[in-house]
Amino acid sequence: MKNIRFLYLLIILLLTYSCSEKKNLIKEKAEKSAVTILIQPFKDVKSETVAKVTEGIKNVYPNVKILNAIDFPENTYYKERSRYRADSIIKFLSKETKEGFVTIGLTTKDISATRGKIKDFGIMGLGYRPGKACVASNFRLSKENRDEQFYKVAIHELGHTQGLPHCPEKMCFMRDAEGKNPTNEETDFCKKCKTFLINKNWKFSSI
Repeated sequence: MKNIRFLYLLIILLLTYSCSEKKNLIKEKAEKSAVTILIQPFKDVKSETVAKVTEGIKNVYPNVKILNAIDFPENTYYKERSRYRADSIIKFLSKETKEGFVTIGLTTKDISATRGKIKDFGIMGLGYRPGKACVASNFRLSKENRDEQFYKVAIHELGHTQGLPHCPEKMCFMRDAEGKNPTNEETDFCKKCKTFLINKNWKFSSI
């Protein structure tokens, strides 16, 4: 009888240990698959602005690191319009971004990209879906609450890098700007977009 009880307790202990190990492995796997967001400011951006945008991103995704400010690569400047090409900036940042990281460039300069038949279309930000890098500019944002709008543009482009498309919800960060600035109407990721990012190991302060 004692042997049976001992065997029963041993089985329970082994099962408990097995479940605990499995949970640890799942947790480790999730931590390894979660990317680190690198904030790459260009030298035209004030450190206070970078700090405010970073704070906003951290409220959504805490695994963030700020890099030292850098100059624009020469090939990103579009002399004809005195702008910087967003696609060239992303190409540069992508080359510098290692596996397990995603980089967002921050600038106050006017940026542009080809849109349909328009070769040089002024934009607030650009991010490929999916991608290793994106860029956001506050050049076209309102002066009143520019830092808040800047954060929303940044989080929108980061969403694209994770695979999110534009969203039809008007209050969602992932809505299509359609050549305008709708950031004041945006309040959060919608439930669908938030669920998508949670499945990518994003941590939200509230769900």
